[in-house]
Amino acid sequence: MANKIPYPDFWLDKPYYSLNAYLRKQYGQKVYKLSLDASLSCPNRDGTLDTRGCIFCSSGGSGDFSIKIASPSTGLFPEAFSLMEQAFSKHPGSPFIGYFQAFTNTYGDIRYLEEIYSAALKLPQIIGISIGTRPDCISQEILDLLQQLRLQYPDKFIWVELGLQTMHEDTALYIRRGYDLSCFQERYELLSGHDIPVIIHIILGLPGESTEKILQTIQYISTLHPFGVKLQLLHVLEHTDLAEDFRQEKFQVLSLEEYISLVSRCICYLSPDIVIHRVTGDGPKNITLAPKWSFDKKRVLNTLHKYLRDNALFQGCTLYQR
Repeated sequence: MANKIPYPDFWLDKPYYSLNAYLRKQYGQKVYKLSLDASLSCPNRDGTLDTRGCIFCSSGGSGDFSIKIASPSTGLFPEAFSLMEQAFSKHPGSPFIGYFQAFTNTYGDIRYLEEIYSAALKLPQIIGISIGTRPDCISQEILDLLQQLRLQYPDKFIWVELGLQTMHEDTALYIRRGYDLSCFQERYELLSGHDIPVIIHIILGLPGESTEKILQTIQYISTLHPFGVKLQLLHVLEHTDLAEDFRQEKFQVLSLEEYISLVSRCICYLSPDIVIHRVTGDGPKNITLAPKWSFDKKRVLNTLHKYLRDNALFQGCTLYQR
C-alpha cells in the first residue's frame, strides 16, 4: 500500500490544488460554472488573421455547451435569462461563475463587452466572471474596462483565461494559433501588473509534441506563477482540419494510460500554489472523433487520482526533489 501523503487540508484530500478546493476555501460551499456565449468572433475566423480558426477549434468556438446570451447587433437575449434561471434553480442557493467561453471574449466593441460583462455581474447568483480570450486581444481599452468593473462590483471577481496551448513556435504554427510566445508573455505580464488573475490554458497531446516538449511548457507556466492553469486533453472534433489529419493518420491521440501518465507528470511540475482548473475535458459526443474514452470523466478522474496516490505523486513534488 502506498504511503499516504499529507496534502494540505484545503486540497480536500486530492493530490493537487483543484478549482473546487479553491472555491470551497473561499466560499465555504460548492460553486458551479455557467458557460456563456455572447456571439463574439475571433481574429482567426473573421479574416483579420485567418478564416479557418485554430486547427482544433469547432464551429462553436469551444462553446458548444454554452447558453447564448446576446448578439452584438441586437443586444441581450431576454430568453437567455430564463435559461440561466433554470440553471440556478437546479442548485438553489449555490453561487455561480459566469464563464464567457465561446470564441474570443475580449474581441468586440468595448460598449458591447461592457454590456455583457455587466449583465452577468449584476446577477446576485453570479459571484464573478471568467473571460476566455487570446493574448493578442488584450488591449489597454480592455484593461481599463476590467478595472472599471472591478470598482463597480468590488465584491465580485474577474478572471481572464488566456489560451496558450503550447510554448513551442513550431506547434503554434501548425495549430494556426496566430501569435508568438512574446505576445503571450507581454499580455500576461500586463494583466498580472493590473492584479487581474490569469488562468493559462494548454492542450496536452498536440501532434508532434513529445513529453519533453510538453513538460517544457509546464515548467514555463510554473515559473510565471499564474492564478490558475487548465490542462486540456486534445480532442479531435468533426469538421476541423485536425480531423482531416487524424483521418489521414498523421498523428495518434493519447490512450487513457498515456494521458494519465502525462498529466500526472505535468501536475508534479506545477508549483503547488497554482490552482488547477481542469485536468481533462470532453467534447460534444456527436462531433468527437477521438478519444472516446474521455466521455467517461468520472473514470478518468478516478484513474488519475489512484495513479497519483499509488505512486506517491502530488502537485509540485518534482520541484521539491530538485
